[in-house]
Amino acid sequence: MVRSTNAGRSSIAWERTGLPEAPTAPENLQEAGLTLGFLNDLLLRTLYTRGSMLGLDLARFLCLPFKVLEESLRFLKDEKCLEVSGGDLIGRVSYRFNLTDLGRSRAQDAMAMCSYVGPAPVPLEDYVEQVYRQAVTGISCTPEALRASMTHLVVPDKLFNAIGPAVVSGRSVFIYGPPGNGKTSMATAIGEFMTNAGGEIYVPYAFLAEGSIIAVYDQSVHRLPESSASERVEDAEATIRRLLNTGTVDARWVRIRRPVIMTGGELNLSMLDLKHNADANFYHAPLHIKANGGIFLIDDFGRQLVSPKELLNRWILPLESRHDYLATATGKKFEVPFEELTIFSTNLDPKDLVDDAFLRRIRHKVEILAPGRDVYEAIFNAQAKRLGMSPNPECINYLYERYYNGSRNPRASDCRDLLEIVQSICRFRRQPVQLTRDLIAEAAASFICEF
Repeated sequence: MVRSTNAGRSSIAWERTGLPEAPTAPENLQEAGLTLGFLNDLLLRTLYTRGSMLGLDLARFLCLPFKVLEESLRFLKDEKCLEVSGGDLIGRVSYRFNLTDLGRSRAQDAMAMCSYVGPAPVPLEDYVEQVYRQAVTGISCTPEALRASMTHLVVPDKLFNAIGPAVVSGRSVFIYGPPGNGKTSMATAIGEFMTNAGGEIYVPYAFLAEGSIIAVYDQSVHRLPESSASERVEDAEATIRRLLNTGTVDARWVRIRRPVIMTGGELNLSMLDLKHNADANFYHAPLHIKANGGIFLIDDFGRQLVSPKELLNRWILPLESRHDYLATATGKKFEVPFEELTIFSTNLDPKDLVDDAFLRRIRHKVEILAPGRDVYEAIFNAQAKRLGMSPNPECINYLYERYYNGSRNPRASDCRDLLEIVQSICRFRRQPVQLTRDLIAEAAASFICEF
């Protein structure tokens, strides 16, 4: 493992083939990065919304070892906010905790300030350290592993050799070229490589910054590895051991596959800022923060609701310095890592979208052009086999004679679209699905518009 300095910040980079070092469960409040007052309020809100709970269930719900909760539970009991009932041989962890009338009143006050109820957040410092520990920069990527994620694509060697170093760099990639030639498919394949071969990382349920809670883990974009999902099914005895023993993994962190987050024309500047839940008074992290340790893909760049220039101005600092600044509703700002492979994909002319200052910050530019005839034939035949048709060279000859040798350039996507139209024609006529020159001519007349 080698530590390196980037823009004044300490970061960690190494060839990663497995799990990064896991966060260790805290032994006390100080190690948890929480104050007694914060944990008191979180406990009050939890019991207020969920009713009476066993100490074991509180620890499990808040993802903290019970010994970390004990000081706060004792304080709230001494303050007459909690009453305790029950208990057996395993001790205080089996006590049932209930709010008193005074406790309910204080819980209501805590809910008015912030109504977040869930796993305890980790401190910002711990989040920053863990992101750098598992940064995408330097991820192990061999030609064989990358090829394995692209077996469904026909990728010329020149294009493959340009994509590989871009993935290894973990920095930024600008993929451009005419529409219909596989830019999105290529970016998606890179994402599949990252998800399947990039190893696993840890993300927190939430972190605490400037006194505010920022939720990070998102089930809609973060995928659990199968092993992690099965490990979550544990019996009561195993749960007790995990919550009482030392040296275990901090349960406030979720083990996930490296994230791949895609956005398109719907992207706007507000989606790159903290999303404030005004009623609950806590925040959700923006998309690019949820993508830390993985890939953030901006598809159809230049067709967003906001102008390319505004988006580019927003991206210049993160791409250059590998960190970003987020602001709370009160105007307080804090720094967070920007450690991800960022992919911009567009079918517009880059000269019309970006200036030299921005292009300088994009380490890799990959142009995907219209396929040559040999590549087109390979794609066409692969698509034909996928649809249960026997390849027919006469069909490709017809398309080139009629269309591609003229003013229309071939597109990789034409193969899929034309053959699926042929399939539809055959199904409608209740005849066997087959590929003939007449059928491809009929499909092309319907699909390729000539005005």
